[in-house]
Amino acid sequence: MSDWPELFETELLRLGLQPVRARQLTAETAQQSAEHGAPPADVFGPAHLYARHLVAELNSSASARRLAPGPVLLSLTGVGKRYRRRTVFAGVDLRVRGGEVAAIVGANGCGKSTLLRICAGLIRPSAGEVRRTRRVGFVPQDGGTAGWLTAEEHFTLFGAAAGMVPGRARSTGVHLAARLAWRPNTGQPAQHLSGGTRQKLNLVLGELHAPDLLLLDEPYQGFDQGTYLDFWQQVFAWRDAGRAVVVVTHLLHDLRNVDHVLDLGAL
Repeated sequence: MSDWPELFETELLRLGLQPVRARQLTAETAQQSAEHGAPPADVFGPAHLYARHLVAELNSSASARRLAPGPVLLSLTGVGKRYRRRTVFAGVDLRVRGGEVAAIVGANGCGKSTLLRICAGLIRPSAGEVRRTRRVGFVPQDGGTAGWLTAEEHFTLFGAAAGMVPGRARSTGVHLAARLAWRPNTGQPAQHLSGGTRQKLNLVLGELHAPDLLLLDEPYQGFDQGTYLDFWQQVFAWRDAGRAVVVVTHLLHDLRNVDHVLDLGAL
């Protein structure tokens, strides 16, 4: 049997975690690797590196110190969208600063995804004004990847669009994937990935060029519970780094994690 769990727990203890918490985290990683049907080394990478990453994330989220909000990175004033005779939404106001997380909620069909695409500049509003920072990362709910390309080919392609050399784009993509407990399989095209893993790929591509504003459209579709928690830890890390994050969600318990809530259904 692999000694990965023992090495992982030993490193957690060395980094200062209490024994009970270290055992709990070791059990959780064992459960997650079992759900993936793969050894923990294949899911999380080297035990000592994953332990260091996990402790750093826990310390970041547990810290009571919060930076003062930064500059406004996204501003919507009186934004509306209309298709022929149908008004999707009107009079939307939203301001998100660096170091803040905003959630867009509302019933199906109220225009959440449409509004996020307007924020990204992919759709023009019918009314109102949108101001955003230049460096924007957009993660769609569906699509966003090419089925015949591998993960590393995606990293190279998206990196080139951001002016990154291929080697740096690939190494950055692999590093960001590890934060989501994912090690891309060389040679495996995206069409052979599970739905949850394709969403991990989308998240990595959205962050690849280190944007100041991240726009996420229900990015956790297909995630298991462990990866879902990893996702929110990553959101906290972005916020602590002074980035602005906007998340479209239908999970109301997510709202305890955010600084602003925009309910399109209430407009």
